[in-house]
Amino acid sequence: MFRSLAVRNYRLYASGQVISLMGVWMQRIAQDWLVLELSNGSPVALGIAASLQFLPALGLSLWAGLLADRMDKRKLLLGLETALGLCALVLGLLDVTGVVVLWQVYVLCFLLGVFAALETPVRQSFVVEMVGRSQLTNAVALNSMMFNLARMVGPAIAGFTIVSVGTGWVFLANAISFVAVVLGVYLMDPAKLHRADPVPREKGQLLSGLRYVWHRPDLLTVMVLVFFIATFGMNFYMTLAIMARNVFRGDADAYGLLSTLIAVGTLAGATWAARRKKPRLAVFIGAAVVFGVLEIVAGLMPTMLSMGLALIPVGIAMMTFNTTANATIQLAVEPAMRGRVMGLYMLVFLGGNPVGGPLMGWLGEHVHGRAPIVIGGVVSVLVAVVAWVILLRRGDVRLPRRLWFRPRREVEELV
Repeated sequence: MFRSLAVRNYRLYASGQVISLMGVWMQRIAQDWLVLELSNGSPVALGIAASLQFLPALGLSLWAGLLADRMDKRKLLLGLETALGLCALVLGLLDVTGVVVLWQVYVLCFLLGVFAALETPVRQSFVVEMVGRSQLTNAVALNSMMFNLARMVGPAIAGFTIVSVGTGWVFLANAISFVAVVLGVYLMDPAKLHRADPVPREKGQLLSGLRYVWHRPDLLTVMVLVFFIATFGMNFYMTLAIMARNVFRGDADAYGLLSTLIAVGTLAGATWAARRKKPRLAVFIGAAVVFGVLEIVAGLMPTMLSMGLALIPVGIAMMTFNTTANATIQLAVEPAMRGRVMGLYMLVFLGGNPVGGPLMGWLGEHVHGRAPIVIGGVVSVLVAVVAWVILLRRGDVRLPRRLWFRPRREVEELV
């Protein structure tokens, strides 16, 4: 299950990521809570902050993917991770000195989004250079395990820290945590990376990446499904804050608890994914349907405890969906196109948040606090069923085995 850790470069990367991701998740909780405090609990303000943070992905993710194909990914990561740490440092200093106001948080959300939009496609496409194609699926799953281990522990620490000493010290802790990931990348041995030849600078390279995906129906279907579910179904950074504060009347530690419980599920889902050697479209589609159904159930739970427990299987389904999508995309593309395709993947994964964030915030403020999470589940189920039908008709997935014994005409009627 931990095969990729035998690679020294990946061990250095993973050790730094574990520490840094803990700080990132702590900052996410603190940032959301700070916005709610500065805006008197406005879900719309929270949606605006999310929109500003993810808006740069719309314009920069594709260009970041092209940079990843042209340039040294390791050197790019060193600079971008440093910039992300500086954003956390500035926000922390503003907060602990007591001068922070909402517009400053908005500006730093946008800057953080700029650097994250550039960093994410580079980091995603760098994984295969560290471990090679044979270990890619395992490495993607281990990345998810680290991400969700941090997601499980970080929010709980953040909730306790916010109640004890305030949000500012959480931001400063995150700034310090970036030292670990920068050091890990710096200490790598470049000679042992599985690098593809850099793509020479030519006109139309960005469009060629888009055309490549457009003429690959399998990749296009995965991208579309990821866009809708990530935009409307995976807004937990916002929906859980709204549920904790406005529905269950809890404090920051209540938000941290809900975030930790869903992270328990995502960690379990990532652990299961690490055992699989090859991603399957049937698992991808099935996880999307199950995720949507479970999200609806969680959103309707009457108490915070019952919702928190319901979030555990939601996390399992969500991480199965995410890891399968990521590995499917990376293994299906040519090495020379990987950066651009992963840039497009991160664009559809994050780029819908500038629309989905404010929309879900509006629903939470003007309809009901439960509306964003329930409607997100409904959208996820609907688009997953449509994608399943499309892939089934193309022959990319098969009917469940229990239908194989039925006459052909009856099966066609079910489709």
